[in-house]
Formats: sequence, structure tokens, C-alpha cells
Amino acid sequence: MKDAVRVLIVDDHPMVAEGIQSILETYDDITVIGSLSNGQEAVEQAAALRPDVVLMDLNMPRLGGLSATEILLEQHPDMRILILSMHDSPEYIASALSHGAMGYVLKDVPTDEIKLAIDTVMAGERYLCTGAEGSLRPKPDGAREALTGREQTILLQLAQGKSNKDVALALEISVRTVETHRKNIKRKLGISSTAGLTRYALEHGVLQGTSVGF
Repeated sequence: MKDAVRVLIVDDHPMVAEGIQSILETYDDITVIGSLSNGQEAVEQAAALRPDVVLMDLNMPRLGGLSATEILLEQHPDMRILILSMHDSPEYIASALSHGAMGYVLKDVPTDEIKLAIDTVMAGERYLCTGAEGSLRPKPDGAREALTGREQTILLQLAQGKSNKDVALALEISVRTVETHRKNIKRKLGISSTAGLTRYALEHGVLQGTSVGF
């Protein structure tokens, strides 16, 4: 018999979290290992709790769901993040997927859909709630892929002349993670040099902080 899927709930609404937990605990193949109220707690406790799947709300105090998703996946690449939200717009869904989430489910879906979403991401496949497919439509030719909030933060640091090591220390991530983000930023923006990144940051207001969403 397979081990039960270890699920962590991260939501700042106690009634929502308790409701989801009581539903999931009716399944023999799921173990709810905890319920936390914000992304910062999830980042701090993930190593000890070792969840297979994290049900993550988007809008929370201290650290929101998107930033928490990025940080958790940097530290625990095998973790599956499933966004559980009341927002059904394609923009929210596309943003969640670009930050590394493997699925997106609305809070008002039937119980069995949450279970199906967990089973699907555990099988290594993406799960989208009904009507979310529009967020995956191909971008027009020539359209740039948007930077994530974490990538914008790192772009700001690099544009200020900081080294990869300086950025890693400031954001409490590894130098290798910074290097990976740096490559992704250059790829997305079509820029090959650090000077080009600085110029882009100046032209798009990043250095004034107007584009930073971390």
C-alpha cells in the first residue's frame, strides 16, 4: 500500500482551512500534516513538515502565496504547489503557473475536485480548474514572457551592481539559484549582458521601484 499523500494547508482564513482539512481527512490516502496562516510560516516549517502537496492561498499577510511558492520550490524542488483561491481570472491563474504552481483550484469547487487536483499533481501532471484553460493560450509572436515577482526583485539587485553572491545573501537563497534566475531573466528579456539588464531596469522604472512586486 502506498504511503498517504502529505498535504499542508496554507490559508489565513481559519474557517476555510478547517473546512478543507475536515474534507481531506475523510480520504484514507491523504494525511493533513498541518494548517498554517501565511506563506512565511510555510517557508519556515516546510523542511520539518515535509509536505508532498501544499494547498496555497494567494493573498495572505507577511508573505503571499506567489512569493512563497517561488521560495518553497527553490528550496524543495520536488514539492507540488496547488493554488487554492477565490480569484478565477486568467491573469491570476497564469501568474500562479509562471511562479511554479502545478495547479489552480477555486475555493468553491466540489470536494471531489480538490481531491482530483491533489491526485493529478501527485502524478506529475498540471491541474486547472474549470475555465482556466484560457490562461494557457499561446502568446502572440514577439510577446515577451513576463518576469515573476522574484525575478523582478533579482533584476533590481543586479541593476544596482550587486554580485550574484550579494544577491544570494540579501535574499537568503543559494548563489546557484541566483544564477538560474539571472539566466531566465536574460532569456525572457532577450538581453545577453549585465549592462543590458541595467539599461532595461532604467528604461522600465525598475530602479525606481515601480515594477518590483516582491
